[in-house]
Amino acid sequence: MFKRKRKILFAGGTAALTITALLTAVAGSSAQADDLVTHHEFQVNCTVNHRANDDPIVFPNLPGASHEHSFVGNTTTNAATTTDSLLAPGPGATTCLNPDDLSAYWWPTMFRGDQPVIQTWAQVIYYKSGILDYQAVRPFPPGIRFVVGSPTATQDAFRTAPGAVEGWECGDSTHNWDLPANCPLGTQLNIRYQAPSCWDGVHLDSPDHKSHMAYPVNGACPASHPNPVPMLEFKIAFPADGDVTNVRLASGRGYSWHYDFFNAWDVPTLAALVSHCINGGLQCNSRGFDLYKPQRGQVLGDNYRLPGRPTI
Repeated sequence: MFKRKRKILFAGGTAALTITALLTAVAGSSAQADDLVTHHEFQVNCTVNHRANDDPIVFPNLPGASHEHSFVGNTTTNAATTTDSLLAPGPGATTCLNPDDLSAYWWPTMFRGDQPVIQTWAQVIYYKSGILDYQAVRPFPPGIRFVVGSPTATQDAFRTAPGAVEGWECGDSTHNWDLPANCPLGTQLNIRYQAPSCWDGVHLDSPDHKSHMAYPVNGACPASHPNPVPMLEFKIAFPADGDVTNVRLASGRGYSWHYDFFNAWDVPTLAALVSHCINGGLQCNSRGFDLYKPQRGQVLGDNYRLPGRPTI
């Protein structure tokens, strides 16, 4: 368990949050990994709440200015969304299993012809370590936001992007850098794409909504972005099979895939999950429980909240 005092500096470096207590507060939440560590992650599971031609990061306060996005997490997300507006709603304000995750997540809607491909089940967002020293990862600062991928990417840029994992897949077909022409009946189109996980330690956003973040280099954060934060890996599934030549994204071809993240987690809850699951070398579900290492315990209660907090 970490004993050193660590701080994360937030916007402009003017405010600091000491997270030592948060990282050690939950009983049984040891940051010392087992001898054999194969994972360092926890899941967030959220259903699509609404679709809109909004993007509060790229086109703030400009409703209808974007291509259509599908929004999960915070139910209030729209063109005017801010950190304060995300944190303002009360009970039932998120479609995520974790009621204290009021963050907003969104991606371009998929269409089959002119009809949206409706996702009716919970989508999976992984919070992982993007660096080799997984015990050094610290929680996202409140209000940080960024865009991963680009709607204007070329196929080669998408294929060679540091965040590309497997591209598009369906059935046994993987590493497709555009949408495949056909998927076996009964399968679905999946996309996995990783986000940068090194923060500059100062800015919560940047003009291009990317440059305050960076990908690790050789398993470590570069000097320009020395602060390791969780690496998001969106694993998104669309119910589309058979002949999918008429399937497209609202942003264009399959290689225009991108997604946005606007952090509004409850600070102690995110800190506890990062400490127990990522720093602890576990493969956790949304409650912070590793099925394969049950002796390590569960960081959140059965209501997906920190112990001692009232049920929402």
